[in-house]
Amino acid sequence: MQKKDKQTTGVIGLDAVIDGGYPKGSVVIVTGSPLSGIEHVARQFWRVEVEGGVYLMIDGDVEEEMVDSRNLNPDAFPGYYKGKRIVVDSLSSVILNSGIDDAIQCLLLARKEAFRENSTIMFLLYNNIHKPEDENRIFRIADVVLELKVVTFATEVERQLAVHKLRQGNVPKRLIPFNITDKGIELSTTSRVV
Repeated sequence: MQKKDKQTTGVIGLDAVIDGGYPKGSVVIVTGSPLSGIEHVARQFWRVEVEGGVYLMIDGDVEEEMVDSRNLNPDAFPGYYKGKRIVVDSLSSVILNSGIDDAIQCLLLARKEAFRENSTIMFLLYNNIHKPEDENRIFRIADVVLELKVVTFATEVERQLAVHKLRQGNVPKRLIPFNITDKGIELSTTSRVV
C-alpha cells in the first residue's frame, strides 16, 4: 500500500509504526481504559488539519465542533459522516444503549461508508465492560485494531500501545511505549530496559 493510500494518524511516531498511517477507506477500533489515552488518539486523529472530519460524541462532554450524538440512533450516524476523518466516541455506548447487534450494524454501515468515501472512521471501545465474544465480532469487522495499555512497574507507570490488526500492513511484534503530554500522545522511540 502506497503513502497516498494512507491517512496520517495525528499521533507523533505512530505513522512510522503502522507503515505510513491508517489505510484510507477503513474502520479503526481503538480500545483501552478511560485512563489509557484513547480519547487523545481520537482527538489527535480528528484534529489533523489536512482533511476535514466530524466527531460524534455519545458519552462525554460535547466540545466545540463536535456533534452531540447522545440521542441519535446508530442508524442515523452515516448522515453525519462528513469529511475524511470521522470519530465515534464511543462504540461502547452504542453497545450499552442499543445492544451488540445494533453496534455490529453500525460498524458494517461505517465500513461501507468509509470504503465509498475513501475516509477513515474511528470507533473508541472501552475494555473490560463487554463480553469477549462481542469484542471478537467487532475486531473481525475492523481494518485496524489498536490497544492502549497502562502497566504498573513497582513505582512507575508505563503506557504501551499494541497494534493487533492492520489491513494490508505489517503488525509490529512488540508493544510500543508512549507518553501523554500537553500536546497529546507521543510514541517513545526508546524501549524499556529491565
